[in-house]
Formats: sequence, structure tokens, C-alpha cells
Amino acid sequence: MSPSVLLSFIIGYFLILILISYLTSRKSSDNATFFIANRSSKWYLVAFGMIGTALSGVTFISVPGEVGNLAGSQFRYFQFVLGNAVGYFLVAFILLPLYYRMHLISIYEVIERTLGKVSHKTAAAIFLISRVIGSAFRLYLVAIVLQRFIFDEMGVPFWLTIVICLLLIWGYTFRGGLKTIIITDTLQTVFLVASVFLSIYFICSSLDMNIGQAFTAIKDSHYSKMFFTDDFVANKFHFSKQFIGGVFVTIGMFGLDQDLMQKNLSCKNIKDAQKNMMSFTFIFVIINLFFLSVGALLYIYANREGIAIPVDAATGLPRTDYLFPEIALNHFKGVPAIVFMLGLTAATFATTDSGLTALTTSFCIDFLNFDKRKNIPEKEMVRKRTYVHVAFSIIILLVVLLFNAVNDASVVTAIFKVATFTYGPLIGLFAFSLFAKKRKVLDYATPYIVIIAPILCFFIDKYSKVLLNGYVFAEELIIVNGLLTFIGLWIFSKRKTTDELNLSYA
Repeated sequence: MSPSVLLSFIIGYFLILILISYLTSRKSSDNATFFIANRSSKWYLVAFGMIGTALSGVTFISVPGEVGNLAGSQFRYFQFVLGNAVGYFLVAFILLPLYYRMHLISIYEVIERTLGKVSHKTAAAIFLISRVIGSAFRLYLVAIVLQRFIFDEMGVPFWLTIVICLLLIWGYTFRGGLKTIIITDTLQTVFLVASVFLSIYFICSSLDMNIGQAFTAIKDSHYSKMFFTDDFVANKFHFSKQFIGGVFVTIGMFGLDQDLMQKNLSCKNIKDAQKNMMSFTFIFVIINLFFLSVGALLYIYANREGIAIPVDAATGLPRTDYLFPEIALNHFKGVPAIVFMLGLTAATFATTDSGLTALTTSFCIDFLNFDKRKNIPEKEMVRKRTYVHVAFSIIILLVVLLFNAVNDASVVTAIFKVATFTYGPLIGLFAFSLFAKKRKVLDYATPYIVIIAPILCFFIDKYSKVLLNGYVFAEELIIVNGLLTFIGLWIFSKRKTTDELNLSYA
């Protein structure tokens, strides 16, 4: 499959997105449209479109690749997904009612109303840093796949690949914002879901299997082990660690993340938002199970055909996340190659475009106070919003180029892990605002607390075998992070006076 042919399909795909942007924003491109889609989104469109945002291109290539990882991952990721499902339920029935009751645009306004202005800015800053790193990391990992299989052969440098990607995203989001993304995410999820099912079909055809035979082959293979219940202390894949970690990671990285909550807040009312969450959760669990099945089939096919796991050119180490693109683009070719590339592109840009919009929204509301500045003409505020949108596009570009300059998978992954550490303090901040209403935080101390808590968490994680008699942390470490933040806030707080309590409950 010629790189130019693959590229032509991607260009056609983006032309469709730009057309959707024009149609959705031609009547209105004000801030209410950009930030919350005028609170008129259809819940079923939001539910389906959020699949593409929640999964990302990293999931698209990494989850199937991890099935055959030398560490013996197999289907263990599904334990985490089950925890995610419970987390989504808690978000739908605890956090969403709070957000709707307070009529929020940025969810971090909760912190200002309960803890203070410094705490509010701190929570918003945590999101901005985390989302910039997360969006850049996801775009980088997928961009190197595009670079390897398309743009290198065309002589396009990596920096130009990223610039083109961000220009395309900016082109269809800068006017319509969230209103456009609700529609484009739906389309991108269609491509993503279709590519998963079609990939299973193409692999089954290549293995001369029907769906029933493929299911049996997966079940009988050593790749399909799903639940790990041995050695709770030392096994980071243990079911309880993965499940509990999945619950709290979802609360932190979904329920307290402006990117994903912004779509929920665009629904007409809380009931629609909750219907969206429950529908989304069901689809999310099923799609991840299919991703894992794709991974098992890929390894079965690779073993039969003698295909080795690709290696990283810089380190010489195996890269399991290259296996899916390697087979789709270099062994299947033709229609399967196009299907894979469109699915990967859809997954990547469904995450990056909504992330860019959420960053713009949070900065405009939390730092520029757009919702409180009623005396400034709408046209001027739209112009400022556009400048912010461009600025975050440039910041993401620079971070992606930094990742590429480092060119060390372990360092880049460590940087991304720093971003995941920051969601623990968000859990602590929100938990304190909800469950310690009778205490008043010393607002100035919050920035120091949310820096110290992850640092302590890092050392606890690093030396846990010594400190905790061989215990190894997995994703449940986020609970420790949130708890340390909560304790720090409690220490630097005092009981509210009667007048302050009356004002709080007024």
C-alpha cells in the first residue's frame, strides 16, 4: 500500500471534518457554542462520541500489543476496565449532579466556591499541565507510527508532520469548539469502532477462521487469561489492585477532568447526562474486550506467519505497540491497511481535538474569568479565546517535539507518568471540598500540598517493597496520592465559625 494512497484517505477524512465544522458553526461561533455547545447536545451523540475520546490512539495500538507482552499482560487490562465501569457509575451519580446543580462551565469552579481562589487556580493549573502532557504524549506516540509508515517514505520531517496534524485539528475546532466536536467525535468513533470489527474480520479471514472458531482459538490460547488473583503483595496485576485502581483512576482522570466532563455538561439536563454516562460505560466495556481480542488474534497470526515483534530503531528493544500497524500495513495491505489507518487517525484526533478545546475552555474560564466579565463585548472575548486556542496548539507542538528530541521511551513514559500522578491531588481537593465542609482551608497552602503529595507518593512507590514488606503498587497508587493531599489540606485547615458555616450552607 503506497504511503501516498494512505495519505489521500486521511486528507479526505479531514476534509469531511472541516465540512462538519463549517456546518455546525456557520450560524453561531460564540463562547457559549464553543464551551458548552449551548447545553443542547443530544445525549446519545455525546455517549457514542465519548468512546473515541476515552480510548485514544494509544489504546488503539497499545492495548492489542500488550496482550502478548513479555511481562505476561494477556487480558489483565480487562480487570482495570471493570474498575473503570464502576468509576463511571460513581461519576454519573455523585459528581455530575453536583456540576449541574452549580451550573458550571469549568468543573474547577467547585473548588473556588468551597476552598478558595488559590485552590481553584491550583486545581485548574493541575488540569492544564496534565492535559498538555497527556495530549502531547498521545499525539506523539501515534505520530511516530504515521511517520514510520507514511511520512518517512515521503521525505516529510517529523516536526512538519506534527504541525500539519495540529493545523488540521485547529482548522475544524477553532470556531465551533465543543459543538463541532460532539459531531466530529461521533463520526470518529464510527471509524474507530468499524476499524476494530473489520480488523477482527480481516485477521479471521487470513487465519481461515469464522467468528466462532476465532472465539474458540482466543479462549484456548495462553493470551486470554483475564483475572490474576495470585500473590496480592508482589503482583501488580492482581485483580484487586487493577480493579480498585480502575475505579479511582476513572474518578480522577474522567470525573475531575475538564476535557471529558465538558461533553457531559453540554447535555440539556442531568438525566440526559446520566443516560449518556450509562450508555457510554456499556459500549466502553464491550469495545475494550474487542480490542483485547484483536490483540490475541494478532499474536496468533504473527506466530503462524513467523512475524517477529518490531523493535525500536533507537533502543533495539521490542515495541509491542508496533505489532498492529506492522501487520496491518506491511502484511495485510489494501483495504485492511486503509481501515487500520483511518481507525488510528480517528482515535488519535478524537482525543487531541477535545483536549485542545478543554484546555482553551479551562484557561478562559478559570484564569481569564470569561464567565464573570459581563461588560466585555462578545466579539472581543471570542478573539481572546482564539488567541488562547492558538497558544495551546503551539504549546502541544513544542511538548511533542521535546518528546521526540528526548527519543528515549523510558524518559518519555516517565514524563507521562508524572501527569497521571497529578490527578491524585485533584481527587484529594474534590474529596475535601465534598466531605470536609465544616473546615476552612488555609488557601495559600494548597499549591504546596499538591506538589508535596505526589513527591511523597513517588518515594512511597519507589521504596514500597522495603517500606511495606514487599508490596508493589499498581494503579491504586492514585488513592494514596489523593489521601496524602486530603491529609495535607486537613492539617492546614481549621474549623469554620458558626457564621462561616451558615454562609456555606446558604
